[in-house]
Amino acid sequence: MAVSVNEAVPASPVRDRTPPARRIGGGGRGRSVLEIALLTVLAVVMLFPVLWMIETSIKENRDVYAVPAKFVDFQVTLAHYRDVFVDPGGGRSALSVAFLNSVLVAGVSTVLATLLGVPAAWAYSRFALKAKKDQLFFILSTRFMPPVVVVIPIFLMYRQVGLIDTPLGLILIYTAFNLPFTIWMIKGFVDEVPAEYEDAAMLDGYTRLQAFRKFTLPLLVPGIAATAVFALIFSWNEFVFAIFLTSSDDVRTAPPAIAGLIGGTTVDWGLVAASSVVFALPVLVFAYLVRRHLVAGVTLGAVRR
Repeated sequence: MAVSVNEAVPASPVRDRTPPARRIGGGGRGRSVLEIALLTVLAVVMLFPVLWMIETSIKENRDVYAVPAKFVDFQVTLAHYRDVFVDPGGGRSALSVAFLNSVLVAGVSTVLATLLGVPAAWAYSRFALKAKKDQLFFILSTRFMPPVVVVIPIFLMYRQVGLIDTPLGLILIYTAFNLPFTIWMIKGFVDEVPAEYEDAAMLDGYTRLQAFRKFTLPLLVPGIAATAVFALIFSWNEFVFAIFLTSSDDVRTAPPAIAGLIGGTTVDWGLVAASSVVFALPVLVFAYLVRRHLVAGVTLGAVRR
């Protein structure tokens, strides 16, 4: 008896290729709205102290102490910002001198830490040194202790060598504290640059230093910018060394000078707020100017080869 192919081999079921009906509903949109609302509330909570500080800096004194507090209906004035830079008796104010001292100390210490840290990080990344891991750990260990722990021995040493109440003393200690951080940060960026670039350059006749300067260093600019921002923030905001190692208004930096405004029977909160706004601007401006390098430096090395 003959058996046809259709009877011997059962036909496989035909798959239904009809696309499923699209889900209709506002679940995704509702979730997005909820996330935006939560992020907005979080942003308001985090930015409220900053907004309140800016508002206080442009209020008149009677509006600053008004009860209940005035959020909108207040008289705008820039007198507090004038008092930051101009002394009531005429001439430069003590706060303006403190801001200039902060610019000098933080700027020079950041530049020195970067100039010293980049070659050291390159050497630790490229050369096989004896006990290199131990040396790197020792360098990093200098940042383990907070400044308040070592300020007393540093004060005694500075008193012996005559560096108390001098800008040079602050520059040296800020550079010393920033250098370990700079070496560790930039070493990570140097590790991401292939050493073959320098080897190829040396085959073309360049010296090792020339190969580093012409080929490796330009690729490190984002990492150097990111490291410089963090080093500048430390030097700019540092308070313990500044208040222990300085005593005169001619040398004192901005953090202890602003803190000195709070005390006594009455506090000019408008002047304190204006000083804080002015103090925050330079770092924000510097970070904005190097924002492209900063983002590239922070993300450098996120994808491993």
